Amino acid sequence: MATFGCYALTTKITKTPQAILNKEYKMRVPYKLKQGQSRLFHQLPSGLNMEVIYQKGVQTKTKTLDEKQRPPLVFVHGSFHAAWCWSEHWLPFFSENGFDSYALSLLAQGESDDPDGSVAGSLQTHAADISDFIKNQTTLSPVLIGHSFGGLVVQYYLANLEKDSSGNLAGAVLICSVPPTGNSGLVWRYLFTKPVAAYKVTMSLAAKAFRTSLPLCKETFFSQEMDDNLVLRYQELMTESSRLPLFDLRKLNASLPVASVPNPSTRVLVMGAADDFIVDAKGLEETGSFYGVQPVCVEGVAHDMMLDSSWEKGAQVILSWIQNLDVKI
Repeated sequence: MATFGCYALTTKITKTPQAILNKEYKMRVPYKLKQGQSRLFHQLPSGLNMEVIYQKGVQTKTKTLDEKQRPPLVFVHGSFHAAWCWSEHWLPFFSENGFDSYALSLLAQGESDDPDGSVAGSLQTHAADISDFIKNQTTLSPVLIGHSFGGLVVQYYLANLEKDSSGNLAGAVLICSVPPTGNSGLVWRYLFTKPVAAYKVTMSLAAKAFRTSLPLCKETFFSQEMDDNLVLRYQELMTESSRLPLFDLRKLNASLPVASVPNPSTRVLVMGAADDFIVDAKGLEETGSFYGVQPVCVEGVAHDMMLDSSWEKGAQVILSWIQNLDVKI
């Protein structure tokens, strides 16, 4: 039987939560958890609750990392998504490989509470919420994994919050991430080199037409091989995932680029998708150059590589990278 329990976190997740919340779903198309997963709620200093979908790592015979040295994994979604997008494939995959995995829903996304105001937050507030979760609910330094705009939040975390020793990371992974300078460069490149694609991306994301057009949703987020019935299911979940925009984009762009880190102590994996309709090759290269690493471009997957038909390709890249980390407890 799948675990559908809702819990309030008052202690570290390594201990069984005691308080059970009778919460009504905020999403009109609620995501049903898979076997072994729990929906938890971390209370932030503001008093608001942040949704966490948790799956404990199972014991494995893998010798690459000692059982006690496997870092927990903390996943951060992008726009129009929530914790559920990691729960479909990647949480079970990494759990089976021995990693405790936590997928967060940023405020006003998924089943998390809504803050006051017209937007969910800023780079600063989202990163602070993630930092509070890491400091209070994980016992080992985690690998922080961000997708799309969630990757930009992770970049802000690296530049501003890791200086606090209690916020140290074992590593960071940026997946199809918005570059450190934001999405303005992507938009202008598309306008001059791919005007039709620029129009489609604008309609799909800015005008939210992905919610009503199955072909546009598929082209924006998924590979053409993806089954339409599955695209429809994810389209419904994405439509219900975001009650407020993640950011005020004007204020966001004014705050960029993300501050550089001269001598970063955290290893960073930058990876993109060969069939990404949103983040182009130059955007991927920009992020890799910013962190001084060679980006990995995964063939045969689109922007939502964690949900795509070949989702295991990206998961395997991350697993191999984590298994070669010099993990410090």
